[in-house]
This record gives sequence, C-alpha cells and structure tokens, in this order.
Amino acid sequence: MQPAARLQAAIELLDEIIVAARDNGPAADALARKFFAARRYAGSKDRRAIREHVWEAIRRFGERPESGRAAFAAIAAEDSNVANLLDGSGYGPAALKADEPRASGGKIPQWILPLLNDFIDEKEQDALLDRAPLDIRVNQIKASIERVEAKLPEAGRLAASPQALRLPTGFPIDNHPLTDAGEIFIQDLGSQLIAEACQVQPGMTVLDLCAGAGGKTLALASEMQGQGRLIASDTNRDRLDQLGPRAARAGAAAMIETKLLNPRRELEAFNDLKNGCDIVLVDAPCSGSGTWRRNPETRWRLTPARLEQLAAEQARLLGIASGLVRQGGFLVYAVCSLLDREGQQQIAEFLSRHSGWKLNAIVNSAGRQLGGGIMLTPAHDGTDGFFFARLEKL
Repeated sequence: MQPAARLQAAIELLDEIIVAARDNGPAADALARKFFAARRYAGSKDRRAIREHVWEAIRRFGERPESGRAAFAAIAAEDSNVANLLDGSGYGPAALKADEPRASGGKIPQWILPLLNDFIDEKEQDALLDRAPLDIRVNQIKASIERVEAKLPEAGRLAASPQALRLPTGFPIDNHPLTDAGEIFIQDLGSQLIAEACQVQPGMTVLDLCAGAGGKTLALASEMQGQGRLIASDTNRDRLDQLGPRAARAGAAAMIETKLLNPRRELEAFNDLKNGCDIVLVDAPCSGSGTWRRNPETRWRLTPARLEQLAAEQARLLGIASGLVRQGGFLVYAVCSLLDREGQQQIAEFLSRHSGWKLNAIVNSAGRQLGGGIMLTPAHDGTDGFFFARLEKL
C-alpha cells in the first residue's frame, strides 16, 4: 500500500472506532483486528502504519472527533507529512477543503479536567497518553527473580516490588519459554503493588471479588505460595473462564476456586464466606482513567452519567465486601482511576456509612499518600494510574 492509501484506511478504521465509542460498541483493538482480517492484502508494515496513524489521532483528541477525516484534517495543520498525504492522489483521501470540519480540543476531555486529582498536572496529563512500559511479574510458585533474570537478561528490576521486572517496549515476551511455563506473567507494576498491599499469607482465606480474567488473583496466589483458599469471582463468564488455563499454567489451579456471580444478587454465592475472609480485594469497575495510555479511546466513552453509575456500583461492591471480612481482617479497595470521585471520596463515604472500620496504612516505596490510601501515576511512578486503600475491620 502507498502511504496515502494507508492514511485512507486509517480514516476508515477511525470512523468505526468513533461510532463504536459513541454507541458503546466494540473496543478499538477488537475493531482493528476485524478491520485487518477483512483486508488480507495489507501487509505487516501496512497494518503497523495504519495503526500508528489511528492511535496517534485517538491520543491527540480527548473529545470524540466528528469523523476520522475531521481528526486527520486537524492533525494535518500540525504535521506536514500528514498534510502531504491529503492530496486526492491514487487510493488516498480526497484533497482537503478550506471549510471542511476539523477536530479540536486538547488531550483530556474538558469536563473531566476539574475532576482529576490535584496530582495530575500537565506533565502527568501528557504521561497519561504516552506508550505504556512492558512489566512482568515473577510467579513465586514456580520461579525466583534470580532464575528469571538469568534466563531473561533484557529485563531490569523495579525497586518498588521484589518480583517485578521491566522489559523494553515491544519485547516479544508472549511466546517466551518463561511465559509458556507460567514462571512469569505480564502485569503492570501498579497492579502488582495492589496485590502486595493485600499482605496475604499462605493458609489465608482470600476473596478477589471482581476478579475479571484473574491477573491479580494469580498475583495473590503467588504471594500465598499456592497455599490457602483463594476465591475469584465475577459476573462476566467470558472473563472468568480465562482464569482456568492461566491458573493451571501458574501451578495455582488447585488452590483457586471460581464463582460466577448473578449481577445484583452476588451475596447469594457467598453464604459460606460471611464474616469469614482474611482479605477481600475489591478491584472495582471504574472509569479506567488511569489506563488511558493503554486504552485511549475510552476517554470518548466516559460521560458524567456513566461516572455516577460507576461510583454507585463501587459503593455497592464495597458494601458487599464489608460483610465478607472477618473481624480483624482487611478490605483492599482499588480502582485504575485518577478521579477523586472514584478514589479518596469513595473511601471517605464508605467510612461514613460503615462503623467498625478504620484505614490501615500502606507502606510502599512508590506512589503518593492520598486520603488514607495510595495514588500511583504514570509520570511519578512509571505505572498505570491507580488509587488503592486498605481498611481494617475492628
């Protein structure tokens, strides 16, 4: 494909992503896979160039553009290379007209700016849309960090966590022998630190209430060294089904139970766990504002109404979790969000509604103290953005 044809393809793919974001359709990555599957003639270099065009546009505009063409018309005003491809030649896009629509605005949606935590200055906002690093976690059930370092010299230790290593961006780790053997798992440093904040021990009873595909569940299993009772629950069958093969690869299948929950009727599945868990982790559904560098198009999906729905669901899940923790046990709340509404405000409201709980300090070399919890940010900590707090039941 010629460069202009690649740009035209990028405009078409971006149009699909814009419509999906508007109508709550498939994620951008899923649309990209389908788009390229239908265009077998596009080689690997073509696909890479098209993706780079599209994700540049997604990162550039916090507000959802009117169309893919409007986005690239605006980019053309800043980038002569793009402008030169908008000339109507060959299979490329039609030449620009002076009066056609052009996208506008900054990288962060205007309505979200006042809701960001005060730590999120201009430097942090830029970092929120940089490329994310490639972090891995050593699975203590099967390996030591020294063994992994010997077999993977490209990896460097991260001081904030004893089991965390960072690889060069783009390193082909998916099919590495260490990955295949379950000795390592891809996991952002921030997620690893949340699992460590649970302070689980072998033999405990631990619940990961919103486990999803089980990334943090497997980190907890590693910390528990394969010993104890670990329950992973979620309302999404497709996501929870992904945990089984991963747990087997990690050597943790025997200790991990899964519970598929009925939405709004979750407590029915936990009759045997009431006031019985040493630790409950609530990695709650949230805006995902801390992961924009991985999923930048989610900025286009979030609305004020959606944010309030998420905050209400977070409060509801905290209420469920509070009844499952034993006296003297702990509840760890986490969101991949940099909005106070989902972070420190959520914890303050929980404490005002529930007596018999107190904040329990998290000692951590990374992050910044916030509202009795910890906030991790991309520029300050080199992680995705997270807020997490640890609460003790008195």
